[in-house]
Amino acid sequence: MTSLASERSWLLDPSVLKLVHQCRRLIHTEFGVKLHLTEEHLEQQLADYARKTRSSQLTRTWETLKDQVPQLNIEPEEEDDGFRRNYRGQVIADAPQLSAEGHDAGEMDPPRKKKVIYRGQVVG
Repeated sequence: MTSLASERSWLLDPSVLKLVHQCRRLIHTEFGVKLHLTEEHLEQQLADYARKTRSSQLTRTWETLKDQVPQLNIEPEEEDDGFRRNYRGQVIADAPQLSAEGHDAGEMDPPRKKKVIYRGQVVG
């Protein structure tokens, strides 16, 4: 079993470390998430946020970082099948997963289970 330090020897290069810090700063600015260098899955988290970002600067910085460190070419863990609900480019965590076979083109949505009241009137 290799240690975390031996797996992250690429962080000892000052130019690479500068790019990692720049990615972390851009991620913190855009997403409000503070990534630490000692996190177990730092590479995967950097890759995930680089895929989600709308910032061209973060995308360029991540691509430069991947060019310098070949072991950072990480494939996405899960495939996006198009049935997830997104809000501003991020998957809504508590959204129910929709299945492709359960939702035909002509099928109506199931009726609401909860009574909705709008301005004192029962709606739908």
